[in-house]
Amino acid sequence: MKSIDCLIEARWIVPVEPPGALEAHALALHEGRIEALLPVNEARKRFAPTRQLHLDRHVLIPGLVNLHTHAAMTLLRGIADDIALMQWLQQHVWPVEMREVSPAFVYDGTLLACAEMLRGGITLFNDMYFFPEAAARAAITAGMRAAIGMIVVDFPSPYGSDAADYLSKGLDLRDALRSQPLLSFCLAPHAPYSVGDKALAQVATYANELDLPIHMHVHESADEIEQGIARNGCRPLERLRNLGLIGPNLIAVHAIHLTADEIALLAAHGCHVAHCPSSNLKLASGMAPVARLVAAGVNVGLGSDGAASNNRLDLFSEMREAALLAKAVANDATAASAFEVLKMATLNGARALGLHDTVGSLVPGKAADIAAVDFGVPELMPCYDPVSHLVYAAGRHDVSHVWIGGEAALEEGELVRPELRAVHKLAASWELRIAPQARTGAHRP
Repeated sequence: MKSIDCLIEARWIVPVEPPGALEAHALALHEGRIEALLPVNEARKRFAPTRQLHLDRHVLIPGLVNLHTHAAMTLLRGIADDIALMQWLQQHVWPVEMREVSPAFVYDGTLLACAEMLRGGITLFNDMYFFPEAAARAAITAGMRAAIGMIVVDFPSPYGSDAADYLSKGLDLRDALRSQPLLSFCLAPHAPYSVGDKALAQVATYANELDLPIHMHVHESADEIEQGIARNGCRPLERLRNLGLIGPNLIAVHAIHLTADEIALLAAHGCHVAHCPSSNLKLASGMAPVARLVAAGVNVGLGSDGAASNNRLDLFSEMREAALLAKAVANDATAASAFEVLKMATLNGARALGLHDTVGSLVPGKAADIAAVDFGVPELMPCYDPVSHLVYAAGRHDVSHVWIGGEAALEEGELVRPELRAVHKLAASWELRIAPQARTGAHRP
């Protein structure tokens, strides 16, 4: 028998590759990776584990991938609800950010976000925010996998003076932390309306030279497109194509307002879309044409967006809403099946980040990033199809265990690392500081 670190037996395992659910199977973990996926009886004969878990009521899935968030904005959760997008940004969020954003704000907010995401089965998040080095430190403290966005905007902030400064600082950070095993990096120009041609052309050059993803808000609102046409004489996606940003490195966040030609353009160039259904609905930005994107061959992943515009970093909610919205928009009950949506929340997100050979499915040789969901509760009984239940019935509160690189991050619903168990103290301190500036909705005085 071969000695291994851990053997996890479960009622079901949904590896994503291949599709479907396996009953009475086990995952063998060793040195942070998946050693084997095989029937329980065979696993017991083949392996001698140091630790063995029997999760007889559970389904094991790959750790979820949050393809778009602003993690530190957990500290702005609920600061200005029920307000239109640009009013929300310009009159509420940006003013508070310019007063409060600092390395301490980003570290504490990101650590709080990590605690929330881990409790919901998320093991990898793609971030875009100021002071990315503080976000990186928080992810390292949490033991969580993160794609750190090297943010670029034209306007000054407490973090940078101009686009060149943002780029320089981001690339220096990537050089300093490239050896961190749980971190990867993206170029993160905020949006076409906040970054000029010169900076976007530089982003395209660096993305090609360094083979880095480009993580960017694109076609989020109709107003953004109208303003882009007025300012540049073309729609934002056309401008991005002219500047060399349309390609397999592009992660177009939201991508709601798309013509048939633009969908074909994204598909032809191997672009990816980060679909954020809850945020889109809450800000009334629109409903993305997910079924048409998928049919065209565009790789679609799921994101929560930030807690300030969504109020929760919850991919179980996003999976359910993505499936239901896709059916409604397409007027087709077969659009966005449960498995397709689970794949969006796992392997598709990993593929967009260039990490699909490492995470996103429970395949031998990949990192042991795993979530266990407890189906032994009344609201998940009976179960005829565990994949359907994951998308339409289960919630983040049903996640009982999480492993990242084989290391336990959540056990029996409790966060393992003491720094994460203490985040409520950090949040309370920031609440006292920010509360006098908050405007919690248009209906408030």
